[in-house]
Amino acid sequence: MDASATEWLKRGRVLFAQECKFLRPIKAFADLPPTKLPEVAFAGRSNVGKSSLINALTNRKTARVSNTPGRTRDINLFDLGGRLTIADLPGYGFARAPKAMAEEWRHLIHAYLKGRPQLRRVCLLIDARHGAQDNDREMMASLGAAAASYLLVLTKIDKLKESERSSAINDAIALARTHVASHPDVIATSAETGDGIAELRAHLAHVASAPQRRYKAASGGRRE
Repeated sequence: MDASATEWLKRGRVLFAQECKFLRPIKAFADLPPTKLPEVAFAGRSNVGKSSLINALTNRKTARVSNTPGRTRDINLFDLGGRLTIADLPGYGFARAPKAMAEEWRHLIHAYLKGRPQLRRVCLLIDARHGAQDNDREMMASLGAAAASYLLVLTKIDKLKESERSSAINDAIALARTHVASHPDVIATSAETGDGIAELRAHLAHVASAPQRRYKAASGGRRE
């Protein structure tokens, strides 16, 4: 029997209270360690707040936060209490990045999504102030092609007025439900105020504990 929402909130809190250790930066797919832990990845545009969100989830300075877009150039791996691997993916969409470097990032991310069997969920971060951009939609298409299950996570929700929040969330839900690889729900978060952090922890605790199930893109199925 599945646990209640309250129980999953507790499990999420316990999971993310564990020590979170930096493992290594990954510059090439061949460098990825063959871990057996379930894995979740954080993806999004440059400066969307990936590192800040990871730090809010773990309640410590796990990932390096930079005000300079495009700073994260590798896949950074973290071990969460020996129970979950967290992957911080390079940000995309940074216009000033050299073309050769941007192409290397794309190849690395594509290889990671296609060839990482322990990957259980990708958290695709969208800036709540701007909504999904063209390169976010391109990433959603890439995730679908790779049969990688993902969850849309709105960041910086505290920057919106109360009247704007529902619209941003509803737009994201409508977008998510048009993509088979996307989880139908959306979690709105703020690394500053803590909005949505407990809910995202609970979601990832559920993902970490569930048996792995991949969907086949051609069949139109969904991976839970």
